[in-house]
Amino acid sequence: MASDADFMARALVLAERGRGFVTPNPRVGAVLVRDGAIVAEGWHKVFGGPHAEVECLHDAEKKGVDPAGATMYVTLEPCNHFGKTPPCSRTLLDARVGRVVVGCLDPNPVAGGGAELLRQGGVDVTVGVLALECRDAIADFVVWKTLGRPFVTVKLAMTLDGRIASRTGDSGWVSGEASRARVHAMRAACQAVLVGGGTLAADNPRLTHRLDGGPLARNPQPLAVAVTRRLPAPDGPLALVRDRPEQLVIFTGKAAAAGPAAAKLTALGVRVFGLPEKADGGLDLLPGLVRLRTEANVYTVLCEGGGGLAATLLAQGLLDELTVFYAPKVLGDDKAVAGFSGLAVPRMAGAAPFRFVATERVGEDLMVTARPAVPTDRATVDG
Repeated sequence: MASDADFMARALVLAERGRGFVTPNPRVGAVLVRDGAIVAEGWHKVFGGPHAEVECLHDAEKKGVDPAGATMYVTLEPCNHFGKTPPCSRTLLDARVGRVVVGCLDPNPVAGGGAELLRQGGVDVTVGVLALECRDAIADFVVWKTLGRPFVTVKLAMTLDGRIASRTGDSGWVSGEASRARVHAMRAACQAVLVGGGTLAADNPRLTHRLDGGPLARNPQPLAVAVTRRLPAPDGPLALVRDRPEQLVIFTGKAAAAGPAAAKLTALGVRVFGLPEKADGGLDLLPGLVRLRTEANVYTVLCEGGGGLAATLLAQGLLDELTVFYAPKVLGDDKAVAGFSGLAVPRMAGAAPFRFVATERVGEDLMVTARPAVPTDRATVDG
């Protein structure tokens, strides 16, 4: 017999269908259950559209299913405020749903409180089923709401021995064609792609998504963001400066940002953000990320290189998710380029702890998703 966890797991699968379409709303899925069977499903499909609970009720109506007395499983607490749509908690009360099972509570103080309203209306409410998994489904939303910066995913294509390029810098191609297509989908689902100065100079990237079709192909191109102390020449060969300067943001030192080269780039439409120095001499990336969030409506950032930038994000506590495409290859060369570099950790106990979130075969490669193993915010997950 199916359990609460089984039904919530299906709601989580549905929630993932909203990736790339509902930002800056959270991804949410819902299922309606009667007599131990799913009778309707829904998920938040597009920003500004009906929420998952309402979509699920619409599905029930289309199928001729009366929701009265049934149980709804929803990955996130039903909202309790009037935004672009009416409050879902009141909609569930009007539909006379008998029981509501919630994965995690809403971290947004403006929208929270739906579970309590449902209880006051006589609905049996259970909170915390697959709590960690449901919190993972809205991890980006939590970062936007609580930290005021974009959610940062570091993407790496690695050999089995953890190398992203040969000792000569050759990285074409580490991963297979299917993985590269997946990365283009990841670009289409974010608002900015971040690279370091080394990647910018060596690869002359465009950092655009190039999808053949599908709904994500209609998404706008992400901003290109480069972290570099050496500003590119305004009339040089860099494709980003030549072809899409108004979609290029450069993070650099404050002195460089105030210099003549920055002024020439700014005249072309490039945005140059001068960042403060950290005690170790590196740039403090947090102010730049906050400016992306507040000035450019960037909610999700995909970092694609290189190893030094990945390590910097990790060291500064700005790496929210790690996605690694492991290729079935081994270089076996200790001078090949590592996925993370530049940190000094003398003992294994000092290694940054992660937890695995998902694994998936993508063509010939293995895609592994992990997140920092930080303590769960129990107030948000369990209420």
